[in-house]
Amino acid sequence: MSAMISSDHVLELESVFHSGQLDKPTFLQKVTGPKVMGAILKDVTMEVHAGEVMAILGSKGSGKRALLEIIARQASGTTHGQILLNDVPISARLFQEQCCYVQRRSNLLPGLTVRQTLSYSAQLSIGSKVSSSVKRNRVKQAMADLALNQVGNREVSTLSPSEYKRLAIAIEVVRDPVLLLLDEPTHELDPLNTYFIISILSNHAKKYNRIILISMEKPRSDIFPFLDRVTYLCHGEIVYTGSTRMMLDYFRSIGFPCPELENPLMYYLCLSTVDRRSRERFIESSTQISSLVDKFKIEGARYRKFGTPTPDVIDQNDSQYKLPLTAYGQPSCGQVYFALLRRSYASLFNCNYSSIKSLLLRFLSIPAFFTFLFLFYYPLDNYQHSYVTRNGLILNCLIIVSFLSTAITSITYAPFRTRYYQESKEGMYGGVTFILSQIVYSLPLSAMTVWVGATIIYAGVPMYQEWDRWAKFCAVLWTVYIFAEHQTIILMNYIRSSFTTFVTSIYILVVYITLASGTVRSLIALPTWLYYISYGIIYRYAGAFLNANEFRDNRELTIRKFMNDSAEFDCPNNNLPGYCVYLNGTHYLEQRYSSDDLNDDLNFGICFAFVGGMWLLSVFVYLIKPPNFISAKFNN
Repeated sequence: MSAMISSDHVLELESVFHSGQLDKPTFLQKVTGPKVMGAILKDVTMEVHAGEVMAILGSKGSGKRALLEIIARQASGTTHGQILLNDVPISARLFQEQCCYVQRRSNLLPGLTVRQTLSYSAQLSIGSKVSSSVKRNRVKQAMADLALNQVGNREVSTLSPSEYKRLAIAIEVVRDPVLLLLDEPTHELDPLNTYFIISILSNHAKKYNRIILISMEKPRSDIFPFLDRVTYLCHGEIVYTGSTRMMLDYFRSIGFPCPELENPLMYYLCLSTVDRRSRERFIESSTQISSLVDKFKIEGARYRKFGTPTPDVIDQNDSQYKLPLTAYGQPSCGQVYFALLRRSYASLFNCNYSSIKSLLLRFLSIPAFFTFLFLFYYPLDNYQHSYVTRNGLILNCLIIVSFLSTAITSITYAPFRTRYYQESKEGMYGGVTFILSQIVYSLPLSAMTVWVGATIIYAGVPMYQEWDRWAKFCAVLWTVYIFAEHQTIILMNYIRSSFTTFVTSIYILVVYITLASGTVRSLIALPTWLYYISYGIIYRYAGAFLNANEFRDNRELTIRKFMNDSAEFDCPNNNLPGYCVYLNGTHYLEQRYSSDDLNDDLNFGICFAFVGGMWLLSVFVYLIKPPNFISAKFNN
């Protein structure tokens, strides 16, 4: 005789009260702290069993999302009462291990296929005790259960709204959670796809003996057979919770029978909604709802307890009722790190439109702009004018690398950033693991594009033709790229809009380059206070090094002639005002920098020190959890 185990998972809420911010805060409220606080949920008591689907119904502001968030332990504010899963209080850790929450909007990584998205989700959420073959089978099963087999090789951004929503659900289903919460899973879907998704969820609950809670704002009558339980909320209070089939008997018994040919779900939703069309209607409907709430507290206990019967015991060997895969622990930090790294590269090197677009942006934008720069500057003559021309060329190199680094990061990093916020909220990994994977992911990509672009301009114009100088020229421009990249990444930890981040970062870089590079204004001519401020900016050292790399000991620039439209003027061994301004490259450097500014080895090393400093700063920023009002906007 096979071993037998209990199969009935139960979610119970007992006298749950929750208070928090009632209105969306203004920017000033976010910064200064004063908030309009109040009760959001009031004395919520309900239960739902394994194999059941419960719909949380209510108008906007009724507390549907708040109810899901307090169960998921993601709500801000104060919560009182008991929330139990199998008689155990749900903590944040317990929820992350055995449950999941599908938010109304999910942001998936472009470039990945449906199958890859699910595969990497399994690697990030299922522990090493579960074999790779089991994970692959689980991915296949989730695709079959959510009807995604036909689109398994499609890139996620090409999916229809219904397919995209089913993929977002499948990402969580891969983990095989005991409790699945879904916020508006049918939002903006047509009736056919709404019916399709609800039927899939109902089948999943019964097939795997799981608990499913979904919030809905406008339920249709054709999904009625798939809902085992329903909870009506109004202003955070329960109007009814219990069996869907007994709902009709209950409301009939208290004098509110559902008219024939009416959608009972919508009829009783309207009954539970305050009518704001006039003051009289508002008072009348509010009084009626208060009466319904009080009546259910007195008479609703037996309806709340009644549900769909489930078997008392099941066969442990039945594959449908295995322990959830989340019960076998989570993957190690190393496994998560390498999964994130592989996922990042997979999203870039797939053969689809999104991947190719990102690939071209990363690899061709800087070489393309440097090619234009080459056409503009070629040939680089050796007259007196060349000093200013070469200085302008160095300035343009710094600007192109800095601005394009900001643009590339603003565009390509945003999906990873948003996905990180969602996955970290589910407890999959922390900010340090994420940002370290992004640093390593970007390293070879940034190095290749900068070195190719810098080589085009250095060898093509040409600049001072010594190979060691070429290598250092490329290396210093790469440090500038990394500096601008991580400045943008840090800003994107707080600013949601990619365009706003781009503009903000560009303004900061313009100040840096103008102040400290020595290519716009001579450093020795700066006011003292600005001169000392420039010590904290990478462009001081990068500009000084690039200028010294090009001008110092450049034999092509010694005693160069002055040329105008009609004649050439020979330059003697001293400068001739108006004609022969610079005797040689060293003389030019002396006019722009002090001798202390031109220590090449020190400047070169400090540029790389800034790179390490920006990496550490990025790690620190992602180590510190941002305020809730910042992280929340990446989940809406």
